[in-house]
Amino acid sequence: MFDDLDGVKCAIVEKNVSSERANFLKELLEFNGFTVIMIPSPPAKTAVAPPNTETDGPKVEPLATSFTVGVTDVVFNAVNAIFGRLLRTPEGHVVTLAYWNQKDRASQDWIPYYSKPL
Repeated sequence: MFDDLDGVKCAIVEKNVSSERANFLKELLEFNGFTVIMIPSPPAKTAVAPPNTETDGPKVEPLATSFTVGVTDVVFNAVNAIFGRLLRTPEGHVVTLAYWNQKDRASQDWIPYYSKPL
């Protein structure tokens, strides 16, 4: 999946993630040599009519609560990178699916992913 983030063609890593998740992904991907671009996600479209600025006052933009994370390497695919064992943690271990999903604090790359309970 590709998109233009800040005018740069990027492979989208994840959309609508929290700031903590976005920072985790940014640090991990930059450690692995990728150039990361992180922008606020557009607000969700709602069926409610926009406020009338004449009667409701000036429109105030809400603070971003979710982000879109992308890398400038358009060949990047997170699934291929994880299961192809292409990413490393700062400690030198291979990034596992549980580590990527932030279920494990440390990568346990010596345990095969197919033998872990869900």
